[in-house]
Amino acid sequence: MKARKRISKILTVILLLLVSVIILIPFWFLLISSFKPAADIFGNGLNIKLDFSKMSFENYMKLFHVQDGIFWIWFKNSVVITVIQTVLVLVFCSMVGYGLAQYNFKGRNLIFTLVLVMLMVPGDILLIPMYKLVTNLGLMDSFAGVILPGVVPAATVFFFRQYAIGLPRDYGEAARIDGAGEFRIFAQVYAPMMLPAYGAMTIMTAMGAWNNFLWPLIVMRSDENLVIPAGLLTAMTPYGNNYDIVFSGSMMSIIPIIILFLLNQKSFINGMTIGGIKG
Repeated sequence: MKARKRISKILTVILLLLVSVIILIPFWFLLISSFKPAADIFGNGLNIKLDFSKMSFENYMKLFHVQDGIFWIWFKNSVVITVIQTVLVLVFCSMVGYGLAQYNFKGRNLIFTLVLVMLMVPGDILLIPMYKLVTNLGLMDSFAGVILPGVVPAATVFFFRQYAIGLPRDYGEAARIDGAGEFRIFAQVYAPMMLPAYGAMTIMTAMGAWNNFLWPLIVMRSDENLVIPAGLLTAMTPYGNNYDIVFSGSMMSIIPIIILFLLNQKSFINGMTIGGIKG
């Protein structure tokens, strides 16, 4: 039995290593291509070999100086939208999920059913209604038009609800006996217990907001208000001769998400594992 377990572990490790290598190959191609001239990126097919004689920082210098440094404006826009949207999503979704899990009120099951229904609705179907809503509210070409439609995503509400449903209600009852209000109970009693869930959803929400491409492209009309994914699209031409800028810009856009994950990976893992089995 010990020999079988050992063989099973070895095979599992080998399989995971192979999967990791397969997943990392596109990232490796992006990394080395960001240092190559545009003519050499696809000159010999998808070449992932290192050739230091053809690699330089020229692509990044070109990226930082294109259109008088507009990349940094796109970077700032992405940071502002990501931070604001992430904070709003965490606040509102945690409150909704906590309310659905900890309170018994009329219509709770109906609201939770609507959340489940929204999980089954493809996001592309909502583009036209959201576009009309944003237009009628006069929020086109603004950060608010990008942020507000995604403030309460159903998946995040569902995750917080599944996490909060396993929290003991005794703490809330004890706080009410001491005279604490409902918002204070949530903020000072239950929110600290939900830190792993906050950590997991911080990464997921920030990554979704940072990489959001289609909706900001629809809402924003001026180049100065674009985010990185949509802005890099404007660098492309029908002849594809700006891949050097696109690859270097894509590499720069990955760095903040990697840093966020490295700083928050423990909470992310705890939140995803614990939140996935509760309820």
